Amino acid sequence: MSKSNGSQRIPRAKGIDMATVYSPKECGKKARHLILPDFNQRIVDEFIAILGMREEFEEHHVPIPNKIVMYGPPGTGKTLTAFYMANLLELPLVLARLDAIIHSHLGETGSNIRKIFDYADTFPCVLFLDEFDAIARTRDSNDEVKEMARAVNTLLQCLDDFGDKSIMMAATNLEKELDQAIWRRFDTKMTYSLPDFGRRQHYIEILLGDFRCEASALTEACDLLEGCSFADMEQIVLKAKRKAIIERQPLLRGYLKDAYDEYKPDVAKI
Repeated sequence: MSKSNGSQRIPRAKGIDMATVYSPKECGKKARHLILPDFNQRIVDEFIAILGMREEFEEHHVPIPNKIVMYGPPGTGKTLTAFYMANLLELPLVLARLDAIIHSHLGETGSNIRKIFDYADTFPCVLFLDEFDAIARTRDSNDEVKEMARAVNTLLQCLDDFGDKSIMMAATNLEKELDQAIWRRFDTKMTYSLPDFGRRQHYIEILLGDFRCEASALTEACDLLEGCSFADMEQIVLKAKRKAIIERQPLLRGYLKDAYDEYKPDVAKI
């Protein structure tokens, strides 16, 4: 798979209002604060390397991977990884939330799935399906078994027919509920977890930048935000910054504690 030149023309999505398209440049801006654990960074690096060695892999009759499923708690970097990958490959990203395309009318959900895949097939891109479990759940776990089974079967067919000129990525918080037939369609799997102390410290340093801080504020924040996702950490630090700006003060430990108490993150100690 070759990179685009950054100026490819993206077809208009006729009849498609359930997907959003981002340019590679927009993807780069959104992913600028992504912090991947080493094992996920290795997966991404290897994935990109393989895509650049298509002829060698074809010579050895080894298929090129192009389907990635990402799973783990909310706010841990799954969506940002899709933006990151699109930016690295210099491809537009087509983002669709599967929970937004479920329709009460018989057969409409499957039709919506096919429209998204058909659109993504018209140009090289990264197709990112967020909230993947909304449709890809096991076919016997839903009250509307027959309708959801039809939707899962459509999704399976679309995955099988997905061409090799694009990348398909999916994100879920409920990987154990995915239909096993769906699970087997992915050649690359990435797991995400809540950030440990080192990644919390790195991310907080990025969020703080050159903002004036009390000497012990960083260490205090790393301890206070244990069990928080990256998304929670960003909101709490931003709220603390606002308090400091209002008071025309450096970022004090008290502002962080107040911001934490106001935000009330749902945390699980790690």
